[in-house]
Amino acid sequence: MKKILIIGCSILAFTACKNENKEAEETKVAENTEIKEENQESEWQELFNGEDLQGWKAFNKDSISNQWKAENGTISFTPSEGERSGSENLITEDEFESFELSLEWKISEAGNSGIMWAVQEEEKYDEPYLTGPEIQVLDNERHPDAKNGLNRTAGALYDMVAPSEDATKPAGEWNKEVIHIDYSKNKGWVELNGTKVVEFPVQGDEWKEMVSKSKFSEWEGFGATKKGHIALQDHGDPVWFRNIKIKEL
Repeated sequence: MKKILIIGCSILAFTACKNENKEAEETKVAENTEIKEENQESEWQELFNGEDLQGWKAFNKDSISNQWKAENGTISFTPSEGERSGSENLITEDEFESFELSLEWKISEAGNSGIMWAVQEEEKYDEPYLTGPEIQVLDNERHPDAKNGLNRTAGALYDMVAPSEDATKPAGEWNKEVIHIDYSKNKGWVELNGTKVVEFPVQGDEWKEMVSKSKFSEWEGFGATKKGHIALQDHGDPVWFRNIKIKEL
């Protein structure tokens, strides 16, 4: 009887110890997961503070006009009335190379805009699209550029790679977009409203071949550098951006 009691106590002690180890292991896993999530979140850098245009500048200009405004948690562009002397594109003060950019955009009816990367700010370039490849922002239903080919519709790598499908929301509604550019892995992609719509190389022979078949084939500076500014395009139409953040890869 005594022997049975000793065995029973040993089994209970072993079970209790086993349960404690399991609980400790589960706690450790949960803590590690929480730390990992916190670290992943901390990798994101806000490019727009929701209040002003700190961290942004006008392309090739010393000051930003009132066409670009920070209001109601958005960066908005409304072209000035009457004849304009030229475009005014907004670019980040900082330069980036490999990154993941997350933002939301809303386009006006029949509107056109774009998001560019690797933009070079020099006097010889009067537009950011002369150097920076563009992810198209467009009202697919009404803007005539949509009729010039799918590689000019919203989400496209402009004039080079067409979206696999039209994942946009109608003009006047917010679209969530993620742009991924990784030169170390030679991979770029665009996710629009939760759907990956475009994938493409970002350098090398495949990239050169895409450029050679596009309107940019004779543009010496186009896509020639890896590091540069991110630009929001003035295409003469009202457009809005918000929740802009970036994670360097």
